[in-house]
Amino acid sequence: MSDDPVREWILSEGKATQITRISPVGGGCINLASRYDTDAGSFFVKTNRNFGPSMFEGEALGLGAMYETRSIRVPKPFKVGELPTGGSYIIMEFIDFGSSRGEQSALGRKLAQMHKSGKSKKGFGFDVDNTIGSTPQINTWTSDWIEFYGEHRLGYQLKLAREQYSDSTIYEKGQRLVKNMGPLFENVVVEPCLLHGDLWSGNISSDKNGEPVILDPACYYGHNEAEFGMSWCAGFGGSFYNAYFEVMQKQAGFEKRRDLYMLYHYLNHYNLFGSGYRSSAMSIIDDYLRMLKA
Repeated sequence: MSDDPVREWILSEGKATQITRISPVGGGCINLASRYDTDAGSFFVKTNRNFGPSMFEGEALGLGAMYETRSIRVPKPFKVGELPTGGSYIIMEFIDFGSSRGEQSALGRKLAQMHKSGKSKKGFGFDVDNTIGSTPQINTWTSDWIEFYGEHRLGYQLKLAREQYSDSTIYEKGQRLVKNMGPLFENVVVEPCLLHGDLWSGNISSDKNGEPVILDPACYYGHNEAEFGMSWCAGFGGSFYNAYFEVMQKQAGFEKRRDLYMLYHYLNHYNLFGSGYRSSAMSIIDDYLRMLKA
C-alpha cells in the first residue's frame, strides 16, 4: 500500500501532474475534509481514521446512483480506499458552492425528477448497508415497504434506544406503532424510489450557477415521502413542495404519514445525541397510537 494513496490516485488516475495546494474544508463532524487543488482541477477528499472503507463505499455507491439519474447535481465519486495508518478515504469531484442554497422550487423539481427516474426492480433497500450520521443503516432488500420501514428503520432505532438507554417504554410503544401502522398506507401505491436519505439543510447547497446540489447521502430505495423525514431541519417551504408535487403526484394521506417519516430521524438523533430528542419521538408515537387506536 502506498504511503499516501490519495496523492498517488490524484497524480495517476486523476490525471494531475502536480498538487498545488491542500486546504482544509470545515462543516463535517464525523470526517476530516480537504480540497486538493491540482493542474487538472480540484478534488474533494474526506478521510476518517476510525472507520474502514465500508462507510465511504456506501456513500460512493449512493452518490454514483444519484449521479446516474442525471437529475440533480451531486459530487461525482472517484475512489474509495484504505489509509496505511488505519482508516479510509474517499475522493470525489470538488463543487464550488454558490453563496446561497439555491431556489427552493428548483430543488423540489429536481429532487422529484430523481425520485421519478431512480427506481429499483429489487424492492426496497440498497446493495450495501450504509450509515445515517454514524448510525448503521440496514438496507436488506425487502419486497414490502411497510415491513422494510417497520423492521430496518423504526425497529432498528427502537432496539438501539432499548440497548443504549434501557428505554423499554419507547421500545414497547414504538413496536406497537410498527405493528399497527398499516392503515396509514391504505390505497397508496409505494414504489421503490432512489432517496438521498438524509436531506437536511447541511446537505443542501447550490453551485456557482445557482443550481441545487445535494451531498453526504444515506441512500436507499424507499417510499418517496420518506425523503421529507428531516424536513424539521431542512427549511422546505411552499415553493419546494409545489414544485415537487408538479412532478411526483401527491398521494392520499400524505399529511398523515409525514410524522411517521420524521420519527425515524428523531429516534436516530435520540440515539446519537441523547435525551433532548426523546420527547419529540415519544409524542409522535403517542399521537399515532391514539389516531390508530392501537
